[in-house]
Amino acid sequence: MAKEIERKFLVRDDRWRNSVSEVKHFRQAYIASMEDRSVRVRLANEEVATITIKLGRSLTRDEFEYDIAATDAKELMCAAIGLVIEKKRHLVPYQGFTWEVDVFMGAHEGLIIAEVEMKSEDDNPELPDWLGQEVTGEYRYSNQALATQYGQNDYEL
Repeated sequence: MAKEIERKFLVRDDRWRNSVSEVKHFRQAYIASMEDRSVRVRLANEEVATITIKLGRSLTRDEFEYDIAATDAKELMCAAIGLVIEKKRHLVPYQGFTWEVDVFMGAHEGLIIAEVEMKSEDDNPELPDWLGQEVTGEYRYSNQALATQYGQNDYEL
């Protein structure tokens, strides 16, 4: 079992774009969703697929992730609860950490969220000046909520 420890922020402006080291295209959907747990299927660049079980809603969560066939991922997405989320993830190195800047497409176009994963809750990454409000722990900004509660959930752009 792995632990996911991350902080999440809205993005204030586009200055991060000059530092992007890699871009990935994701489609992901939730095939099970409860208040404190979820089962997500994800397809990266239409080739690499995973199924992920997440438990908890705090800064640190339990995460179990497994590779699956891309054809299985596409089939599972047909059974999605709510929307299939589509986004481009930009990897942005900054002061010893890699920030993941997700630019949402489709129903959530205009929403940009940056996350940084940490090895422990004691890590204190320096925050780039292009970050806006911290939304760590705000369920409405979780991919799970964006997929399963679309139209019920207001968020700031």
